[in-house]
Amino acid sequence: MTDLETPVARSGAAALRRAAPALLGYAAVRALGLLALAVWSAARDKSAYTLLTARWDALWYTRVAELGYGYEVRLPNGDVHSNLAFFPLLPWLERLLHAVTPMSYADAGFAVSLTASLAAAWGIFAVADHVYGRRAGVCAVLLWAVLPVGIVQSMAYSESLFTALAAWSLYAVLTGRWIMAGSLALFAGLTRPVGLAVVAAVWAAAIATFVRDRRTAPSARQRSAASPGGAHELPHALSPAAAPSTAGASVGRRALGMLVAPLGAAGYVLWVGARTGGGPLAYLDVQAGWRNGFDGGYAFARFIGEKFTSFPSAAAGAGLIVGVGLVIWLYVVCVRQRQPLPLLVYAGVVTALALCASSYFGSKPRLLMPAFPLLLPLAIALARLRTTACALVVGGIAAASAVYGAFWLNGSGPP
Repeated sequence: MTDLETPVARSGAAALRRAAPALLGYAAVRALGLLALAVWSAARDKSAYTLLTARWDALWYTRVAELGYGYEVRLPNGDVHSNLAFFPLLPWLERLLHAVTPMSYADAGFAVSLTASLAAAWGIFAVADHVYGRRAGVCAVLLWAVLPVGIVQSMAYSESLFTALAAWSLYAVLTGRWIMAGSLALFAGLTRPVGLAVVAAVWAAAIATFVRDRRTAPSARQRSAASPGGAHELPHALSPAAAPSTAGASVGRRALGMLVAPLGAAGYVLWVGARTGGGPLAYLDVQAGWRNGFDGGYAFARFIGEKFTSFPSAAAGAGLIVGVGLVIWLYVVCVRQRQPLPLLVYAGVVTALALCASSYFGSKPRLLMPAFPLLLPLAIALARLRTTACALVVGGIAAASAVYGAFWLNGSGPP
C-alpha cells in the first residue's frame, strides 16, 4: 500500500463510486437543460451565457466581488436596493477565483455554481442514501435536477452553493459529525439568509440527542425502570432509527457544533448593523429596501387572491394554490414517513421562509429549491418502479423541465 492509499482516500473513492450513477444522471439532466437554453436563446438572438452569468442577482454578486459592499441603487419610488442584502460567501469565492485564474468575476460565479451544483447533488444523494438507500438517493438527485426552475442550479446564483453546504451539513448531523455539521452550517449562514434553516436543524438534532442520551443512559437501574417499549416509545423524531448518530460523539463536540453553527449568519448580520450604524437588526431594514420581509404569508395570499379578479389570471391563481398545496402536502408526508428530525426542521424552515416572505412572488419556486427533503417521498415512490419505467418518467420530466427552463429564463426569469 502506498502512502496515498490512505483509509480516507479509499473511503472517499468508494463513496464517489456509490454516488456515481446519481452524479452522472444529474450532469446529463443539467446538460440537457443548458442545451435547450442555448438553442432557445440563439433563436431569440440572445446569449445563453449572459442569461446565466450577468443578469439579476448574478450582477449584484459580481459587483460585490469587484467593488465590495456599499453599492446601492435608489429607485424613483424611494426604495433603496443595497448590495448589503447579498451574503458574502459567493462573491468571496468569485474574488478568489478571479485572483488566481484568468477568469472574470462572472466566469468565476458560473464555475462556482457548476461545481457547487455537483456537490449539492452528491450531498442530496448522501442524505437520501443514508436514510432510504442507494436507489432512493439516485432518484432524489434526479428529481432535484428536473425541478421546473432547475436551470437556476447552473446560474451564477447562490442556490447551488447553499444547497451543497446545507445537504452536507445535514449528512454530517445524521452521521454524528457535529463539528463538521456546525462548520458547514456556518458557511451556509454566510451564503443566504435562509442559512437559519441549517442552524435550526443542527440545534434541533443536537438537543434531541441530548434528550435521547439522557433518557437512555447506560444504567442497569434506569433500563429496568424504563417501559417495556424502551426507545420505541419515544417520539418518532427522537427514536434511534430516525435520530442522528451519537456514536463516539462527546457532549463537548455536539456543544461545539451548536456553538459554531450560527456564527456565519450572526456575524454577517451584526457586521451590517455595525457598518450602517443601524444596530443589530439593520439587515431587516436593508431587506425592506428590496420590499422583502416576513409577514406570515399575508402578501402572498393577497397576491393569489387578486388573480381571481379576471378569468385568464384566475387559472394562474388556481395553479398557485395547487402548487402551495402540493408543497404543504409533501411536507406532511415527510412527517408521516418519519423523516429524521434535522431534515424535517430544515425543510420546514426553508418552506416557511419561502412561502411566508413578502418578497417578489415569482422568486418563490427558486427559494423553495434548497428544500430537497420535500422530494424524498417522491424519490421513494420513484425508486419502487422498474428501472425502465423510472428512466422513462425522469426522461420525460427532464425534457419538459429543459424546455420550460429555456422559456422561463428567456422570458421573465428569476428576479
